[in-house]
Amino acid sequence: MFRSILTGLNLGKIALVLFLTVLIWVWADLALDETPPARVAVVKVEESGSEAIWASFSRQSSVEVKVTLSGPHSAFVALDGQLRSENKKLTFVFDPEAERMTEPPGRPLNLIDFLQKAKSLKDLGLKVESCVPESVQVDVIALVKKTLPVECFKEDGQSIKTQSIEPSTVDMFAPEAVRSAQVRLSAIEIEQAKLGAVEKTPYIVLAEARTRSASQPVKIKIPTEQSLLADYSISPATLSIALSPALHEKYAAEVTNLTQVLGPVAVRASAEAKRAYEMQALPHMTLYIYDDDAKKPEAEQSRAVVYNFPEQFVRKGEIELKNPSQPVEAKFRLIRLASPEAGRAVEE
Repeated sequence: MFRSILTGLNLGKIALVLFLTVLIWVWADLALDETPPARVAVVKVEESGSEAIWASFSRQSSVEVKVTLSGPHSAFVALDGQLRSENKKLTFVFDPEAERMTEPPGRPLNLIDFLQKAKSLKDLGLKVESCVPESVQVDVIALVKKTLPVECFKEDGQSIKTQSIEPSTVDMFAPEAVRSAQVRLSAIEIEQAKLGAVEKTPYIVLAEARTRSASQPVKIKIPTEQSLLADYSISPATLSIALSPALHEKYAAEVTNLTQVLGPVAVRASAEAKRAYEMQALPHMTLYIYDDDAKKPEAEQSRAVVYNFPEQFVRKGEIELKNPSQPVEAKFRLIRLASPEAGRAVEE
C-alpha cells in the first residue's frame, strides 16, 4: 500500500512536470512573434453592395499586394493550413459602404489600416507590419437607373438576329454612357432558341471582365433561317451631306453621280423595318466629308455613303444591306466659295 502511494505521487509529479513543460512552450510560442517574408495577398471589392455605385481599384475588381505579417508560429501554421484546405491565396474583401467610401470620385485606401482591421487576422493573433503598395486608389462612379433595350450576341461577340426578346427591356443601374444590356448565347443555346424560348439574364459591361447582371431574366427566340427577313429593292429619296462648320464656310460639296447614289438599293428586312426606313424623316443616307478632303479641292473624290437604317430595327437585326460590303460610292468635289471680301472688291 505504501508503495502504491509513492507510485501515485510519482505519477502526479510527472503529470505536473509535463503540464508545466507544455505551458512553458505555449507561453514561449505566444511570447516570441515571428515575422516571415512578405506573402502575396488579394484585396477584392465586395460586389453585393449598393446598386447605385460602382467601386473599383482603377476599374479592376481586385488588386494583389505583398503583406508582411507577424505573430506566433502556431498562428502561421493555422493560417497556412486554412489556405491550403481552401486552395486559395490570402484574401481580404473591401466593402465600400463599411469603409464609408461611396462618394464619387473616390479616394486612396490606406491598406495597412484596412488590413489591420481584418477579423481573419485578429482571430489568429496576427498583425500587419507592412504592405506594398501602402495604398490603392478606389474609384467610385455613380450609376443611374435606366431602362435598357436587350441585345443578343454569340459567344464571339457577333450580333444575333432575334425573333423576340421578352421583355425587350430591363431596368438597371448603369453608367450614363451605357445604352443597352446584352445576353450571350452558346451554339447549343442558339439551336434551342430556334425551337423554343431560352431564358438568360442580361448584363451590362462596366469594364474589361467587369459586368453587372440584371435582376430578372429574359426569354429569347431566334427565327429559323432568317424567316422574318425578305429581299427588297428600296429607292432612297434623300441624301444628307455632313461636313464641319469650317468646311461649310469655305466650300460647297457637289455629288457628281447623284442619280446612281439615289438608285435602288438591295436590302434584307422585315416588312415593318422596310416601311419605317422608307417613311422616316431622317435622311436615308449620309455622305460624310472630312476636313482632310479639302487638301484636294476641285478634285473628284469618292466615299461610301452611310445608310441611316432605323436604329431600333438594326438593333433587332431586322434590316441590313443585302451585300453589307458593297454600299454605294458617292463621287464628290469640293468647290471653293468666293470670300465676302472678294465680292466687295468686285463691286468697288
